[in-house]
Amino acid sequence: MKLKYLSPIVFLALIFSCSTDDNNDSNPVNEVEGLLLIKEIVNGNQTIELFNEKGLFETGYNEISIRIKNNTTDTYYENTSLSWIPMMQMPTMQHSCPKSTINKVSGKNTVYSGFIIYQMAGMDSSGWSLTIEYTVDGLEYSVTDTINVLQYENQNVASFMASNNTRYILALIEPKDPSIAINTMKVGLFKMENMMTFPVVEDYTITLDPRMPGMGNHSSPNNTNLTFNSTDNFYYGDLSLTMTGYWKLNLKLMNASDEVLKGEDVTEENEASSLYLELEF
Repeated sequence: MKLKYLSPIVFLALIFSCSTDDNNDSNPVNEVEGLLLIKEIVNGNQTIELFNEKGLFETGYNEISIRIKNNTTDTYYENTSLSWIPMMQMPTMQHSCPKSTINKVSGKNTVYSGFIIYQMAGMDSSGWSLTIEYTVDGLEYSVTDTINVLQYENQNVASFMASNNTRYILALIEPKDPSIAINTMKVGLFKMENMMTFPVVEDYTITLDPRMPGMGNHSSPNNTNLTFNSTDNFYYGDLSLTMTGYWKLNLKLMNASDEVLKGEDVTEENEASSLYLELEF
């Protein structure tokens, strides 16, 4: 009740004070909340920060978030364009791997994201490097640094030569958190056009036969084969997991004419396909 006797100037001052507190910039939104820093790459006055959920690179599918810091102002650029070139240096050759374009994350001002699929492990100075090309304030920059790529505990990526003399890269993306249920299975399929180019393979079929080698090699009901989804260029199917443990996901790669390019049926005489991915939970 006493508030009505305050002078108009004091009253306005109180309103202004409350408004300022509500919009206090001293606690800015953390646009990488829930992500862990993988690596910082310093390039003169800028630092490129790389994040994901685990804080590391590993074989298989890696979804990566990126932001670029202005080291002078300690702020992050909101308008930039980025691209990347992962490269594996081997004793007698070098090659890249499947990768996406880099796009700004919806609803965020400073964070960009994309994916890289590493088909083999490699440590600093003896394996993988990452070149990032970017534009800020109308100027183009490029920086390269070595990176660690650790071996994932199970086979979550397969690199293989098919019967049509084409090398393919197949990577497990989902389920990330498998459960005893019918899980959505998502994979990426790419072909090696040359040492640097790995385009998406469209309109193939990947047959699925999950088995538990440690439990009599039994399978599970209600699985469906993986088919291509043109919305995001990945393959989707149903993966039925009836118990926890180690599963071998036996696969066959079929082209658009239903010709088998890689893999075999699982039978009493043949316990596993030569094309498979692994999952354990």
